Amino acid sequence: MTYKNFKLRTDDHGITWIGIDVAGENVNTMGTPVLHELNTLLDDFEKNPPKAVAFYSEKKSGFIAGANVNEFVEIGKTNNLDEAEALVKRGYDVYERLANAKYPTLALINGYALGGGLELALACRYRVAVDEPSTRLGLPEVMLGILPGWGGVKRLPQLVGAPAAMDFLLTGKTADAKKAKRLGMVDEAVPPRIMWNTAIGVLKALPPPRRLSFAQNLMTNGFLRGYVAKQARKQVAKRARPEHYPSPYAIIDLWQKYNGDIHKPQPRESCSVRTLISHPTAMNLIRVFGLREKLKAQAKGIDFAAKHVHVIGAGVMGGDIAAWCALRGIHVTLQDLDATRIAPAIKRAADMYKKRLRDDRKIRDAMDRLQPDTTGDGAKKADVIIEAIVENLSVKQKVFAELEAKARPDAILATNTSSIPLEQIATALNDPSRLVGIHFFNPVAQMMLVEIISGVQTNADVAKRATAFVDQIDKLPLACKSAPGFWVNRILAPYLGEAMRCLDEGIAPETIDEAALAFGMPMGPIELADVVGLDVCAAVGQTVTPDATAPQKLQAKLDAKQFGKKTGNGFYVWTDGRAQKSSAGAVPAGLTDRLIAPMLIEASKARAEGVVSDDDLADAGAIFGCGFAPFRGGPLNYQTMR
Repeated sequence: MTYKNFKLRTDDHGITWIGIDVAGENVNTMGTPVLHELNTLLDDFEKNPPKAVAFYSEKKSGFIAGANVNEFVEIGKTNNLDEAEALVKRGYDVYERLANAKYPTLALINGYALGGGLELALACRYRVAVDEPSTRLGLPEVMLGILPGWGGVKRLPQLVGAPAAMDFLLTGKTADAKKAKRLGMVDEAVPPRIMWNTAIGVLKALPPPRRLSFAQNLMTNGFLRGYVAKQARKQVAKRARPEHYPSPYAIIDLWQKYNGDIHKPQPRESCSVRTLISHPTAMNLIRVFGLREKLKAQAKGIDFAAKHVHVIGAGVMGGDIAAWCALRGIHVTLQDLDATRIAPAIKRAADMYKKRLRDDRKIRDAMDRLQPDTTGDGAKKADVIIEAIVENLSVKQKVFAELEAKARPDAILATNTSSIPLEQIATALNDPSRLVGIHFFNPVAQMMLVEIISGVQTNADVAKRATAFVDQIDKLPLACKSAPGFWVNRILAPYLGEAMRCLDEGIAPETIDEAALAFGMPMGPIELADVVGLDVCAAVGQTVTPDATAPQKLQAKLDAKQFGKKTGNGFYVWTDGRAQKSSAGAVPAGLTDRLIAPMLIEASKARAEGVVSDDDLADAGAIFGCGFAPFRGGPLNYQTMR
């Protein structure tokens, strides 16, 4: 039989190879038509059992990205809970059939295997992962406000033990091939050159299934199961409130009560599909997934890739921008006045590479791509030049006047200014159309959003190439109009300003932060100000509202040169990268609304002024740039829904 989404062949060993190739798509997702076809395929195998079966991907993009999230988006528009429940249970049943097949099955995982993709692999008897950078395994459903409904909650604990499985299920984190092998998630992790032979070897040898250790078995299947669930709830409670994010608690309940069987919970139980899908968090987080894709889509079809980036300014922002670009495979020169100013940035880069790469060869290669530059000669050869110096207009103008004479005519000239309108900086250039804003956020390695700022003079092609560059380094580009504060800092400034006024009124910083956390912000405004830098906050505030007087306590910190995390002291004392906080105490009634309201008002004003082109991008910028509570769907969506 011929299948639309699967390509079958049987080799000389009698192994039936099933190439997954979802029709008309760049990536494999397990949508309803694909599930139906897989079920039909299993029907055919029941009639004529194969000797062995191996699944692999025909796509270069990876194994399987998961379920088709767009189906859930459409379900959310109609609020058809019956359809949502049927979709999840259909997938669970098909995967159960695969798991119970009498013939040996194997998943050859090349590239990402996420969500329903990893669950298909878990339903196979064996798994071989290809050891290359693109291979990632994980169950990220919790990040969409739902749960792994196709057997992952049941099968992953049986492979790696409940504690390790919960770490994946409750965070959405992923593992590379080597880590997956070390944990027992896969049977083999091998280089690409031997992946086919390894898969054949496993299906010929048919090794016995991996068994949990005695201790792991007690925690997964024995009397310590309840203890593991209790500890997991405690850990989740530290970072997610059940009223905001119910899905991690539902995952724990589904595993503890029903061993991951999605059919067993009653419709009104917290761990039922119906309850989760009907919760506003799920639909908003699924919408956020779509917003992320919309940001990425802005770079689609733009033919540009940087080979050499030159960064001017080796401070925290400039140094970390340079380090990130080198991490992403680009040759980078980092310029400052002398080597002593550049050295701290190089050290931070080395520390980041050690944490992220965990491979001596890859760390060495990344460090080799990051070159100190005290002469500025790197600017002569660069495709992209990013200025990341002090927020001072005259200094920036001087830098760009010198750059224009030195840079290649086709090089992108970019400023990382956080608030100064580009039109003012561009007066230093003979050709102001070359200047674009590429505005990163602190900390660079963690903040995914990058604003692409176009002034009235910015050439549209320059802005497009800047957008492609941001996508190239795995960040999310947001196109913005040049205006004081742009989008993120424009709406963030009044929120932080209100928090500073609360401080002046005698409200404790811990209490103010707790009020924002109660709304769902991932970090309170006082701690955020310390992280961004109180000097930067003051500069942005002055740009956005030039006539405003600096709050008293903020001014006192500035006078004392206590700028927050980077100086070890701000509104909090910082030790080992953490703010030292006292108890928050009771949050006064109305404080949460008081903090959030200025941001909502400013977002509506900035959107009306066209700082961002549409509501979806505006909400995406607030979520990925400001940390606006993701489960609320963004400030504009929140105002519409409440």
